[in-house]
Amino acid sequence: MLQYLFMFIPAAFLVISVLLCMRAYNKGKSPKRAVLTQICSFCAVAAFCLICPIVAHAADAGSAAQAASSATGLGYISAGLSTGLSCIGGGIAVGGSAPAAIGATSEDPKNFGKSIIFVALGEGCALYGMLISIMIITSL
Repeated sequence: MLQYLFMFIPAAFLVISVLLCMRAYNKGKSPKRAVLTQICSFCAVAAFCLICPIVAHAADAGSAAQAASSATGLGYISAGLSTGLSCIGGGIAVGGSAPAAIGATSEDPKNFGKSIIFVALGEGCALYGMLISIMIITSL
């Protein structure tokens, strides 16, 4: 029964934080503050979701098989984080460099080769994150 409670607490916390931010925004609060509140609530829920299974595993006084499954789970989390964060960074890089490359190419078509390199560098960051996550998953 307790495991179901731990499953609903993060979801309820996120829904409540969204409702509170919408209410604050409708009352005239700054959108910047609403976004900051959402980021803080997401970090709190992420910390809760990572800490609770680790504490439950430690309190279980389990065997080596449980420790291995915990390490496997954390390995999958790290693989997902490496892919997700690198794709977010790559998206930010491409979002800034692609319009500049299009503008440079529209002014002078000879600049296409020089400007596309910067777009490819941003995409390369996402590919490196994916390669790291593949290496993590294959080592599990």
